[in-house]
Amino acid sequence: MIKALHQIGRYFLMLKEVFNKPTKWQVMRPLIYKEIDDLIIGSMGIVAFISFFIGGVVAIQTALNLTNPLIPKSLIAFATRQSVILEFSPTFISIIMAGRAGSYITSSIGTMRVTEQIDALEVMGVNSLNYLVFPKIIAFLLYPFVISISMFLGILGGWLAGVYGGFIGSEEFLQGIQREFIPFHVFYAFFKTAVFGFVLATIPSFHGFYMKGGALEVGKASTTSFVWCSVVIILINYIITTLLLSQ
Repeated sequence: MIKALHQIGRYFLMLKEVFNKPTKWQVMRPLIYKEIDDLIIGSMGIVAFISFFIGGVVAIQTALNLTNPLIPKSLIAFATRQSVILEFSPTFISIIMAGRAGSYITSSIGTMRVTEQIDALEVMGVNSLNYLVFPKIIAFLLYPFVISISMFLGILGGWLAGVYGGFIGSEEFLQGIQREFIPFHVFYAFFKTAVFGFVLATIPSFHGFYMKGGALEVGKASTTSFVWCSVVIILINYIITTLLLSQ
């Protein structure tokens, strides 16, 4: 318990240090562009693939469970939209990103720690936390854009699976998508996406920056960061859902 509290306190002290003594913009700009390419654009492929097919699976499973003829088929589209926007795209994709981007962040920073590149930065008077972590936080400001693509492709996958699977007509599906739409749900999804993005940038960086040992420990740190990212994302998801939706 004491060790956990120590790590939590160390994490918040790290956040404070990240925003101290900023690196010059001329140096920071290419770093930010590189992180956007590696973490955001590089993740689009796996996010698009998973979103499209999960949307189709949700639509098919909903259709197969609607056995009562009195229930309108437009409910298939309604359930697909709600599942994708409220939970699947913001939360499930964030856990996928914890494995994809989080492990990359931890291993890259951990390798710099092992090879003493971080020590070299500090010897040169560079704020190593700002230099390494801040570009990742800025890159993840674009994370809601990734989730918006995920939402679109999830619903598109649901439409294709429902219509071409013979479960629902195209017009009925479009009516179901628009049925009882609440714009606040989109705000809720993007709000928690922004929080998850901050978690995905900072927790893996923490585990990579403060790891000790050699190459084997880099792998262990990547696993630990994935576990903690997933746990924190699920806890934050519960808290935000309770605060914003249970009214």
